[in-house]
Amino acid sequence: MDHVENCNELELEVARFSNVMSSLSLDEDVASCPGWTVFDLAEHLGVIHRWAEELVRLRSPVRISRESSATEKAVVSPKWIGDGGELLVATLLAADPDDEMWAWGLDQHVRFWSRRQLHETLVHRMDLELAAHTDPRAEDAVAIDAIDEYLSNVEKVARHSPGLSLLRGHGEMLAFRVRGVDAFWSITFGEDGFSVSNTEGRFDAELVGSPVDVLLVILRRQAVDPGKVEIMGDRQLVDFWLTHSAFE
Repeated sequence: MDHVENCNELELEVARFSNVMSSLSLDEDVASCPGWTVFDLAEHLGVIHRWAEELVRLRSPVRISRESSATEKAVVSPKWIGDGGELLVATLLAADPDDEMWAWGLDQHVRFWSRRQLHETLVHRMDLELAAHTDPRAEDAVAIDAIDEYLSNVEKVARHSPGLSLLRGHGEMLAFRVRGVDAFWSITFGEDGFSVSNTEGRFDAELVGSPVDVLLVILRRQAVDPGKVEIMGDRQLVDFWLTHSAFE
């Protein structure tokens, strides 16, 4: 998916988030984000949208504090989400995706932010749907790209994450595979950490499912349900990854 496609999908996800939010009480618990209510989750997303918009608008070469973008948190509402999302999409579409700027991931360009904000909003929309006891859905291409983005950035984040730094081993290999399409990711555990690639091999464990189910499992939004995903090989290796792979 390219920059414009990500922006267009982001616009749709902002509207979907606002719509689901409208059906829930602000003090409803969001079980997939432990300790958060709908208000907390919406506040988080609205601030992230405004923070990302400021970063892209300024083509900031360094990280800017999120607090500088959090001046209107008290008015959290579906409209507030929509307003912030609309401004973010407009700023992203007006920017050259190849412009260099700060990003916390590997891709230090504007295009990082259209991709990241699409997936951020997608996953948090799913959080709200889970809170509303609705089965989350997404286009296969978007969900697959969300898996790829998470795994493509996780190695860099591991340098600064105590949990991820525990993901070490002696050559064990784990695969996440999307059922029915040629999409998979290989994780190799070494003594100094782990690496992610798209290389086939003799896997000690594989987790296989639909794009949405694989995404929800690896982001720890959904338990490993045999009715939704299949594990082949060493279940403990899958659990080892899921226990230590969360990052902020």
